[in-house]
Amino acid sequence: MNPGPGPLVATALDLPAASPGGSVELFLDLYTGTQPPIPAHAFMLPPPGPRPRTPAGLHLLPVRGKCLDGSAFGAYVTALRRALAQAIDPTRIGVLHLQHLTFGATPALIRALPQHPRIALVHGTDLLFAATHRTQLQVLRESARAADAIVVPTGAMADHLLTLAPTTDPHKITHIPWGIPDHLLTTSPPRPARGGAAHLRLLYAGRLTAEKGMQALAGALSLTPGVELSIAAPPAQFHAIAPDLRKAGVHARYLGWLTRPQLWKAFADHDALVMPSTTLEAMGLVALEAQACGLPVLYQPVPGLRETLAHSALPTALDNPTALARTLTHLRTDPGLLPALRASGLSNAARYPLTATATALTALGHQLT
Repeated sequence: MNPGPGPLVATALDLPAASPGGSVELFLDLYTGTQPPIPAHAFMLPPPGPRPRTPAGLHLLPVRGKCLDGSAFGAYVTALRRALAQAIDPTRIGVLHLQHLTFGATPALIRALPQHPRIALVHGTDLLFAATHRTQLQVLRESARAADAIVVPTGAMADHLLTLAPTTDPHKITHIPWGIPDHLLTTSPPRPARGGAAHLRLLYAGRLTAEKGMQALAGALSLTPGVELSIAAPPAQFHAIAPDLRKAGVHARYLGWLTRPQLWKAFADHDALVMPSTTLEAMGLVALEAQACGLPVLYQPVPGLRETLAHSALPTALDNPTALARTLTHLRTDPGLLPALRASGLSNAARYPLTATATALTALGHQLT
């Protein structure tokens, strides 16, 4: 049942506008646009250089100097709190959506609007940074205590959170999967017919930070013939990893950092998306978008992805040359496998419309206000 329009949300993501990553795309999908699924006052940070074109409803806070540790972090949170307090009329806000349990925007928003109910949304970077930065672990634990509800997209995220913050009240934790734009589930881009190709065209799409596993995948691909690899990633990250790819003998076609419509179109030019993450994924939104566009997915069976994709995609040890070669040979020689994966992927993606995410978050807001 649709709970109806929810309370107006205040939310902030302390990343520069146009930053890469699934958390950013979900944030923009939910809270911005001329008719956002969740009406909100939404804030991000200004990027270096000229002010970018931003979607309707997104405001940029005049704060720079993001940091993670030490006394400078406290000063950064104070600057964010002041900027948010100046930008938001608290009488118009019904509920806070805390993006991440870590970083600066969450404690800043709590301090700027201390009387409002709080829903915290947990993302993978929260848990990764809390595990490696003492200050962020403290922020995560404090934010978990301060939140009235904590939303996780997968059970694996709840398990990981409770490991890092074992005193968190588990009754606060609610499972609401993230979603992908509904129109992808009804009007996905066409896929041209392709037959008799000797090579499998693999696509990697996303950030190239260490936990995403590209180095290990490159090592495995260097010993696997009959593969063409394309990479869609932020330019600086690709150029940083390019020497490792060359050293491994892997020729990768760089597509640039594509807009989402460009990426959806690029899905049609490949045979499979690879997800070689080494630790965990909160949800794996790019994999679901690929499935919605008819692109099969090969994935490292890490927490999060195992739950989101399960048998709708092909789990394989993407860092193991022998296992990867066996999987790719199977894909090349079994004419029914890729079509079967396309069909199961389409069915799986249909489980995760963005409207379902927005409806569940709105209903949770109604419960708290």
